[in-house]
Amino acid sequence: MKKILSTVMLLVAAVGMQAQLLWKVTGNGLEKPSYIVGTYHLAPGTFADSIKGAKEAMNAAEQVYGEIVTADLANPEKLMAMQAAMMLPEGQTLDKLLDTDETGRLNAVLKELIGMDLTNPMVAQQLNKLSPQALLTQLTMLSYMKKTPNMDPTNTIDNYFQKEAMAKGKPTGGLETMEHQIDVLFKGYTLERQKELLMCFVDNREMNEKLTDMVTKGYFSQDLELLKEATDMKYNNSCDATQEEEDRLIYGRNAEWVKIMPGIMKDKSTLFAVGAAHLVGEKGVIELLKKAGYTVEGIK
Repeated sequence: MKKILSTVMLLVAAVGMQAQLLWKVTGNGLEKPSYIVGTYHLAPGTFADSIKGAKEAMNAAEQVYGEIVTADLANPEKLMAMQAAMMLPEGQTLDKLLDTDETGRLNAVLKELIGMDLTNPMVAQQLNKLSPQALLTQLTMLSYMKKTPNMDPTNTIDNYFQKEAMAKGKPTGGLETMEHQIDVLFKGYTLERQKELLMCFVDNREMNEKLTDMVTKGYFSQDLELLKEATDMKYNNSCDATQEEEDRLIYGRNAEWVKIMPGIMKDKSTLFAVGAAHLVGEKGVIELLKKAGYTVEGIK
């Protein structure tokens, strides 16, 4: 289950956490405080107004860092690299990878979400060369957008903080490159594992929707405990992420970020805007910073 929900988080895992998304980081030699705000990659930029203290933190910070530099999402060269990573190997297509029964089950979900399926030549032309992992990412977003028809993917909360920084003449940066995120999202799985995870989404629509609702409710109510409860739920079968997959998607990235955040914060007071799932738990960014000697306090 963590794999499905981590896909939602990437397009968005601590005891005692209250209803808050904004944290102040001090101590350990910092001359000025820095801040961390949890995002949900499908949430609108306007939600920032609902996060207590976010505007003040934005004004106080001298720079803003996200998981990546969101302006890269409009870079044609980087977009081409992402599109290439989302394609199946030359000569391979979805209809060759899936058997007749699997294709029928996928078609039922496509009809539910977009009203057409792979029997439509235009749909087949657009989707048949996508890797199962890329299609899973697309279906996850389509599922969310069906419930949230006014969603604007160009005006998400991650993009909001960096756009605000640029409007104020403040530098922006990324904790990792877009190339690294492409590798994490689309290149870390065998085709067989990608197919398995795609069919997990296809065959568990009711449970997936329930858990996506939990994640959405947890985020918009700023309840990280509910968010963690949702991401910790398991199928107890092969649909669950392996330890290696969890480390690649969440925990390994957390550890790498916490290695470079001290240098960034020492240089300038920084507002970090990263997926809320990266903040919680013993291996989350909040606890890792505390273990590194920083004082991290929630702003309520």
